[in-house]
Amino acid sequence: MKLIAWAIALAAAGLTPAAAQGTQAAQPQTNEVTGPAAATAPSERAQGQSLDAANAPAASTPATANPLATKATETNFAYAIPAKNIGVPIRAGTGIQEQVTDVGRFAAAFHNNWLLLLCAVISLVVLGLLAYAIVRFRRGANPTPSRTSHNTALEVAWTLIPVLVLVAIAIPSMRLLKTQYTPPPADLTVKVTGNQWFWTYAYPDNGGFEIVSNMLKEQKDVKAGDRFRTDADGPPLLAVDNRMVIPVNRVVKFLVTSNDVIHAFWVPAFYNKIDANPGQINEIWAKVDRPGVYFGQCTELCGARHGYMPIVVEVVPDAQFAQWIASKGGTMPGAKPAAAPAAATPAAAPAAQVSDGDAEPAVEQPATNQAATAQN
Repeated sequence: MKLIAWAIALAAAGLTPAAAQGTQAAQPQTNEVTGPAAATAPSERAQGQSLDAANAPAASTPATANPLATKATETNFAYAIPAKNIGVPIRAGTGIQEQVTDVGRFAAAFHNNWLLLLCAVISLVVLGLLAYAIVRFRRGANPTPSRTSHNTALEVAWTLIPVLVLVAIAIPSMRLLKTQYTPPPADLTVKVTGNQWFWTYAYPDNGGFEIVSNMLKEQKDVKAGDRFRTDADGPPLLAVDNRMVIPVNRVVKFLVTSNDVIHAFWVPAFYNKIDANPGQINEIWAKVDRPGVYFGQCTELCGARHGYMPIVVEVVPDAQFAQWIASKGGTMPGAKPAAAPAAATPAAAPAAQVSDGDAEPAVEQPATNQAATAQN
């Protein structure tokens, strides 16, 4: 009789026994971003809360001082295809790569517009004096060599002129060093760790997750079914499976260290380069003002595969950065997790069914997250 009464209650509520027992719709599986063409799906437990709360409509978040304190409502993210003329070495190219930071542009202008010209002038003067001395004071023209022991004016000149040259180089150099090693307050911190022969990138401001970045091999060098490099990933010997991702126009602080031997972290388009020493943390920073994909490499001989541990940094707008963070299961600093909605009112059902004088408690309907999932 109890079973009959229970079935009547379910029929009145329009439910199936599976629904009454809390069976929920299957959740979409997360597809990890592995390349420019990789498919993506909503992240699982992006904020560390229950799946229901993660898929719930996001509550409005108050304004915060941190410009990156945002909550990603979408977790779909795909790597960009690199440009062919920026952030990547150019075949048969000369000079410094196009710079995408203020510090890099200042350094490039100092090098191209001042140091190169100064070095060219000094070289012409020295070579001219050398040619003059060879011709003017050769044995045929001077059978009796000069016995001049000193010349005050000449000695003052060749002492004062190098001092002025060094001062002319030192003043802009000190300005550059001051800017380079006096970073503004950071919007984001990334811990960079060198390993033989790959890099790891940790995001302590975003939940502390870490990604491992390895060079992608060519198709002929991998097993059938394994991922290999394509032109959409980047040039040979520079493309990686997992890129570092940072936001555009934000100050990013890099804490650089090593797990084994000395490496060096360098992205030429950012200008800054620094050693990665085991047991020591070095710091550099960058504020990249152009979205794109930028390639670098280890610049300290670190073993047999030193040439096979490239660096790839993708710079994206804030919204895409938040999506990438969510796709990795991280959190944005200052953002509050989405508030779980109020408990849904189940369909009307009898509070109790009486049979043979016994009261059956009302069947509590489980809350589902199908509607919230559909919003994603």
